[in-house]
Amino acid sequence: MAHHTVKSGYVELVDRLNRFPQGAPPSRLLYKILEMLYSEKEAKLVSLLPIKPFTVEKACRVWKKRPSVSQEILDELCSRAILMDMEENGRRIYCLPPPMAGFFEFSLMRLRNDIDQKVLSELFYQYLNVEQDFIKELFLKGDTKLGRVFVHEPVLSAKNELRVLDYERATKVIQTASSIGISICYCRHKMMHVERDCDAPKEICMTFNMTAASLIKHGFAKKIKISECLELLSKAYDHNLVQFGDNVREGVNFICNCCGCCCEAMIAAREFAIFHPVHTTNFLPHIQKAVCTGCRKCVTVCPVEAMILVSADDPKHPKRKKARLHEDICLGCGVCARVCPEDCIRLRSREQRVVTPLNTAHRVVLMAIERGKLQHLIFDNQMSKSHRAMAAVLGVILNLPPLKQTMASRQMKSVYLDTLIQRLHL
Repeated sequence: MAHHTVKSGYVELVDRLNRFPQGAPPSRLLYKILEMLYSEKEAKLVSLLPIKPFTVEKACRVWKKRPSVSQEILDELCSRAILMDMEENGRRIYCLPPPMAGFFEFSLMRLRNDIDQKVLSELFYQYLNVEQDFIKELFLKGDTKLGRVFVHEPVLSAKNELRVLDYERATKVIQTASSIGISICYCRHKMMHVERDCDAPKEICMTFNMTAASLIKHGFAKKIKISECLELLSKAYDHNLVQFGDNVREGVNFICNCCGCCCEAMIAAREFAIFHPVHTTNFLPHIQKAVCTGCRKCVTVCPVEAMILVSADDPKHPKRKKARLHEDICLGCGVCARVCPEDCIRLRSREQRVVTPLNTAHRVVLMAIERGKLQHLIFDNQMSKSHRAMAAVLGVILNLPPLKQTMASRQMKSVYLDTLIQRLHL
């Protein structure tokens, strides 16, 4: 076993990371990655931190260190984007982001000299793209996924415009963000170091709100205006990139502009399409078959190979082809409609709408229930059982559908939770 050959601080950190709903399966490669990002002492300290946001006072109690010492350690970890800091009600709050979307990406979202980014990229490539246990854990477990696809807005018809809600529009996320940061695309940066990148723009990774504010503060993102971000979104449209972002309605933290060749989400969507690793939009392309010339442009641009060419069944032109859509694997991004020279692809609403969690807390609780990790959210460090924290999580649980509540109750084996759920349905 890999953990018998590494220092205990890293083993404890891996255990801590796997209390997240989206964890990081242990492997020799993972330990090598963590050794590049953390000292063993730092790994040990971070392994003791709560899952939920915390204050410097909390870190002092957990670490048994003086406030000045704890503050210095926290500041150092934030300066490397291992921790994130934010202002909340006049207080400075810290949190440990998950590996992804989190500190894995942050390590390559700017050029830096304190770590060998080529070596780190090679390790990431082997761990994520070759071993794939991490990708399967991240994208395939549970019904609730980390991210969702945004529709390609320029191809929406007037009718569709009326059916698109604000949270489904990348433009609205940008226009309503409290802070916007732009960084290097982690995926294409990683692939560049293993000589597998494409010519899509790299400095186009978008972060928003408190996540952006923390990354900007520590130099991992460049602060830009709304108008500049909208221009970058237009640039992403021009390069046929797919907008893949935070699977929440409120407080979206990121939107990646993804290519099919480099980006983990699109690779997973292509390789494991039958398992629906990412949430789709509420649209599907409809092909006007009589007009389609079989030019292949939609096939070439589709990041998940949902478009294929088949025989047009034209006896007068036996070699003629036409496009066909695999609806089960289509993301509904609409990029195919953008490139069609005959304008014969239109977006239509899916029969059943895709449900998007309200906010990060809602999504995290759903993911924890589905992955059997709910107890880690409620009792998320070894030293205390916070009634306020429990109340917050229970508040989310009690607003879930009955099936999810039952799953939560079975995990907790809690008479208290059972009673609350029963009373809710009286």
